[in-house]
Amino acid sequence: MFHSLGERLHQTTAGGSVWSLITLDPVLLDDYSRIVFERPLSPPGEGRVLRPAKRNVARLRRLHAQACRLAETKPKILAHPEVARAIEKDLIHALVSCLIRVKVNEEGAAKRHHTRVMIRFEEVLAEHLGRMPRMPELCERVGVSERTLRSSCIEFLAISPARYVLLRRLNAARRALRDADPDLANVAELARLHGFTQPGRFAGVYSAVFGESPSSTLQRASKPRFAAR
Repeated sequence: MFHSLGERLHQTTAGGSVWSLITLDPVLLDDYSRIVFERPLSPPGEGRVLRPAKRNVARLRRLHAQACRLAETKPKILAHPEVARAIEKDLIHALVSCLIRVKVNEEGAAKRHHTRVMIRFEEVLAEHLGRMPRMPELCERVGVSERTLRSSCIEFLAISPARYVLLRRLNAARRALRDADPDLANVAELARLHGFTQPGRFAGVYSAVFGESPSSTLQRASKPRFAAR
């Protein structure tokens, strides 16, 4: 992904994935590209999915991994200005090679619209996760019809909006149970804080999704604390 300035996005992958991030001042990026490759290079108006040549990607990944290992195992070496500049130069060269010598996956207007819908959908969920509005109100807050929200969720998540909302709330409740003190916390109260007002129903759905009861998750949260005493 080549991101635009200040961009918000929503992406999905067909399988497992690993994400890394490199940030660079746009002026430095453009200057380097002009000097080394004699071509301007500025952030795109909208984020683009790129398909660089495999050899360029392999080189960037290798240099990035080496820099990370050096930072973790020999930070004093990386603290030397000459070493840091040399590593930075190699990384920028590899990065610009990937950004210039590349094929771009063009996205249609419909997909870009659905991306914006999903961004707004995530914002609304973050604002109202404890008391989730009903679907008509949810669609109104997102600013789209129920049909558009559903098609956007199917495209990016392969599930309906209602199912995604449920899974978001369940995962939030699971994190709360894991972080809670079992001597003080109450499953029903934690469930209520995440929008589940019927403890029995919450326990059944929770068990179906995670393969264990909420109380089991809460009790397991105590083990590291007991082991540390």
